[in-house]
Amino acid sequence: MPELPEVEHVKRGIEPKLIGRTIQHIKFSDKVKIGKDTGKETIVKGTSLEEFKTRIENYTITNVYRRSKYIFIELEKGQNHHIMMCHFGMTGAFFTVPQLEDITIPNHKKHWHVIFELDNGIKLIYTDIRRFGEIRALKDLTEYPSVLKIAPEPFFEEAFHHYKEQIKAKKFINKPIKVAILDHTVISGCGNIYACEALLRAGILPSRSVKELSEEEQEKVFREVVEVLQEGIDNGGSSISDYYNADGEKGTMQERHLVYGKNICGQCGGTIEQEIIATRNTHYCPNCQK
Repeated sequence: MPELPEVEHVKRGIEPKLIGRTIQHIKFSDKVKIGKDTGKETIVKGTSLEEFKTRIENYTITNVYRRSKYIFIELEKGQNHHIMMCHFGMTGAFFTVPQLEDITIPNHKKHWHVIFELDNGIKLIYTDIRRFGEIRALKDLTEYPSVLKIAPEPFFEEAFHHYKEQIKAKKFINKPIKVAILDHTVISGCGNIYACEALLRAGILPSRSVKELSEEEQEKVFREVVEVLQEGIDNGGSSISDYYNADGEKGTMQERHLVYGKNICGQCGGTIEQEIIATRNTHYCPNCQK
């Protein structure tokens, strides 16, 4: 958390405010500075803080896009092109405000970690309550090759064919279907919340192995993942715990959840059960899912 729908809404919120703007100055929180000084990488990863600033300060933002659960911000200064990559972990967020004090959610205002001061007086502020997120300043994506393995966006035509090929690989064929669809090399951007919801709607138990599923069931799982991710986007994402978009607003998708975080199934009214799969707390309905 945040997953694809939430990250998409953050991207949509910050993009029009960032394109064409120059990052003039970067400020780090004490937690970030202390982390670097003690050999830990807190939020800012892959470079020293000095190198991070060198790669980003006085660069102009030319593009903002999302891949899976990552946001990428392309930067340009003369002939130099860099990329800032962000993953929100569990509680990360971006806010675009004139001043830190303008963040209206106290917990996020308190736990700010990086402030990017833009040339129009606006600040792009990264907050992260639990500090599991990360921001990297990359010369190019080959510096972080795992993102090059991300599956095609689930809404693209080629995504289904990619999914079918991946789940039949030795790595996944004997694994629970939920393990497979949580892997961003199989389906881009599907996290725990939307995996639980999609599997309920597909009528498939999350613990069933990939090899047990018929071709029709495999296709149904993919189709339901795509539909529930789109529904999440249409409803502003799921605001569970600390998720807010860049304007400080919550989504409403949580009001449409049928199984995740529920005691009673939203489809049949039966009792929801829980199981740990792939280290994630998995909610499912034994009546609706087989």
